Amino acid sequence: MKLNPTLNQTLKSTIPLLAAIVLAAAAPAQTMPGGSPAAGGGAPGLAAPESARPASTCPVADYFSNWFARVSETQAEQPHWITPLVTVTPRLEEEVRYDQLWQAAAGGHSLTSYGGSKGLELIPAEHLEFIIGVPAWQTENTKPAKNGWADESFLVKYRLLSANEENGDYILTAFLGLTAPNGSADYTSKHYTITPTLAGGKGWGNFDIQSTLGVSVPDNGGVRTGAGTPVLSNTTLQYRVAKYFSPEVEANYTYWPNGEHEGKNQLFITPGLLIGRLPIAGRVGLTFGAGCEVAVTDKPLDHRNIVLTARLPF
Repeated sequence: MKLNPTLNQTLKSTIPLLAAIVLAAAAPAQTMPGGSPAAGGGAPGLAAPESARPASTCPVADYFSNWFARVSETQAEQPHWITPLVTVTPRLEEEVRYDQLWQAAAGGHSLTSYGGSKGLELIPAEHLEFIIGVPAWQTENTKPAKNGWADESFLVKYRLLSANEENGDYILTAFLGLTAPNGSADYTSKHYTITPTLAGGKGWGNFDIQSTLGVSVPDNGGVRTGAGTPVLSNTTLQYRVAKYFSPEVEANYTYWPNGEHEGKNQLFITPGLLIGRLPIAGRVGLTFGAGCEVAVTDKPLDHRNIVLTARLPF
């Protein structure tokens, strides 16, 4: 199988980074004098105090040696809800994620997506998260059959305000997504696309609501022959049960004000269940879940979408 050169380079650079970060996160905590865990070890939220961290004259070395402590401090300032199946959480998360999707499309055929274009999520600084998507491999049982790579995607989150469960249990975050048209011929959009989004959430005890509202803007705008500039909205209602179980229901809505689907709208209702975060080793945990998107509007572009997800938060 011959890969798209840009995609091949993305995979070569991303996969070793995934492995290195997860191994570092799984390493046991080192104990500082006095019994305090060193930066990068122990459970999230248990960062070593500044005075206990070893001094260094190299800013770059300090930056990476304090990475996990900085992540724990950042996440301690926000709610600790679980990331939904479909809705992109306004929380800042650090994890490796893989999704598997089986989509029943119009015309009676089906599409299978391996990876769901998820990948690596990192928190490089306070209030900031980068997501590096690994393009999904997709197959479709059309005649003739189609298969190939989806486009590469990136997402930047900037947390505008937040409070953890003890201080209000809310969050507001701005996103900016970018999709690059480097996928296979059958699955590339052929256009760069940016997606500005505003996301927020509020919790009350074990119950929370997470929601996003954005617009997808390709570099050819809203021309009639293109994808247009669809408005995208997702809202999730969750309730945590017995610490590790989070049943949820999502409403996933798209409206096309222009483009080839001008005037159409599509609404999915997605019941699902997420389980986690289950501890594995060091900072590394496991979260997994499943759900089914069901179209409830007339003449939808897709009728049903079964989603499985697995994440390794660290």
